Amino acid sequence: MTKNISNFIVTIVLAGTLSLFLPWWSVMTAALVTSLFIPLKRTAVFFVPFFGILLFWAVYCFILSSANDFTLAKKIAQLLQIGENPYLLILVTGILGGMAAGVAAIFGKQIVLLGKKG
Repeated sequence: MTKNISNFIVTIVLAGTLSLFLPWWSVMTAALVTSLFIPLKRTAVFFVPFFGILLFWAVYCFILSSANDFTLAKKIAQLLQIGENPYLLILVTGILGGMAAGVAAIFGKQIVLLGKKG
């Protein structure tokens, strides 16, 4: 359980730091690196980084969008045909980021397993 919490926190901190310098895919880099150094088992490999990045992106999007009264978020939500609900857009954004991070973490786990066999 402590590895799950450690991986969760380190993924969020690393993603936040890398997001200052790199584009959106920095969350994938953060998940990959944390899965290399803090190994998890079974489905936790996907779900811990998934929920970490979902939380990070959702909070970050909410903070950025609330600064301008969700004006841009409402327009983008309308373009994506999910109504003018900015909160739904924030949720969709978090889920997409979480999925990218989860897949990257699985890739990191596979790299570790490949290194042990070779």
